[in-house]
Amino acid sequence: MMKVVAFLATLLLSNPAFSYSFVAKDTEAAIVPQLEQMQRELDRYYDIQQKGGWKTIKATKKFYQKDVTDPVITQLKARLRASGEFRSGDDSPKFTDELVTAVKKAQRLYGFKENGVVDAALIRELNRPVEYRIGQLQVNMERLRALPPATGGTRLVANVPEFKLHVYEGDRHVFDMDIVVGTEANKTVTFNDEMNQVVFSPYWNVPPSIVRNEILPNMRRSRDYLWRNGYVQTGTENGLPVIRQMPGSKNALGGVKFLFPNSHNIYFHDTPAKSLFQVRRRAFSHGCIRLAEPAKLAQYLLRDVPGWTAEKISKAMSAGKEQAVALPAVVPVSITYFTAWVDKAGQLHFREDIYGHDKGAIAKR
Repeated sequence: MMKVVAFLATLLLSNPAFSYSFVAKDTEAAIVPQLEQMQRELDRYYDIQQKGGWKTIKATKKFYQKDVTDPVITQLKARLRASGEFRSGDDSPKFTDELVTAVKKAQRLYGFKENGVVDAALIRELNRPVEYRIGQLQVNMERLRALPPATGGTRLVANVPEFKLHVYEGDRHVFDMDIVVGTEANKTVTFNDEMNQVVFSPYWNVPPSIVRNEILPNMRRSRDYLWRNGYVQTGTENGLPVIRQMPGSKNALGGVKFLFPNSHNIYFHDTPAKSLFQVRRRAFSHGCIRLAEPAKLAQYLLRDVPGWTAEKISKAMSAGKEQAVALPAVVPVSITYFTAWVDKAGQLHFREDIYGHDKGAIAKR
C-alpha cells in the first residue's frame, strides 16, 4: 500500500466535526480506519445488491412533502427502506413524520439541504442503481490509496465534487468554506502543490482562450466593451490582443488571489459573482477556484505576519493597486476529487460525479 496523506490532507468532509484523531506517524496506518469504514459500507451495499437492490421511483410531481398522499410515496418508502434510511413497515401512500426523518437522512447522505422535501434532484440520486454506488465506493477507495505522502502543519484541501475548501492545522479542522469550481468544459484539475503568496487587488491577465472565445466577440459587438469592463489591451500575441483587467470592483478575481504556481494555471481567488455561492451545484468557473470567504482565508494565512490585521487586509483588497505578500512558509494545497467517504460518526457521504471521473474509472474496472 502506498503512503498517503493523512485525512487532514486528503478526505474532504462536509461535517466540520470530523476528527483526524486516528492520524499516525505511519501514514499507511493512518489510512486503515477510513478504508475499513468504507469497506463496511461496501459490504453493506453488496448485501443490498444480493437482496435485489431497489426499484426506480417513478415520480409524477416536481416535489413531495409532509402530509401529501400519493402512490409515489409508497415507492419512496420502499426505496429508502432498501438502503436503511426508512425502518418502518408502513407502506401507505401518505408522507408521514417517519418519512420526513428518513428523507433528511438521505439528503445528508447526498449533500442536499436537510429540509425533508423530496425534489427531482434527490430522486435522481435515489434512482441510481446499487451497482453504481458499489462502483463509486470502490473507485474512491482506490483514490484514497493513491495519495502522496503526508505532511503536517497548515494545509488547504479543496474537494471539487463537494464544492468545499477545508483548512486544517495539524490534525485539527479549523474551518471550511464554499467554493465555485470549473465547468464540465473547463474542469478543475486535481493535483498537489504549495501556496507561496497572497496578492491583493490583483490584475487579471486574461488567458488567450478566454480572449478568443469571449472577449473578442464582445469587442466586435461594442467598441467600449473593454473600457466598460475595466479591461486594457497591452499588446498583441499570436494574432490575439493581450488583455488585462485592472484591479477594482469589476475584476473577475475580486479583491485577492492565492497563488500556488503550477502548470495548470489554477489558483484560488475572490469573485464579484457572490450570488453563485447560493447555488448547490457550483461548477461555473474556467477552472480556477473561487472562494466564498477570501478575506477569512487571507487573515488565517497571514495571522503570523506582523501588521496584517483584518482591517489592513480589507483595505488592501479594495485599494485598487496590486500588492503581493509572501507567506512566511509555503502551505501545502491539495485539490482532490472524492465523491464518497465516511465521517467520524460513521455517516456515509456521496456526491455527484460532476466531471464523470467515477463513470470513467468504473468503466475501466
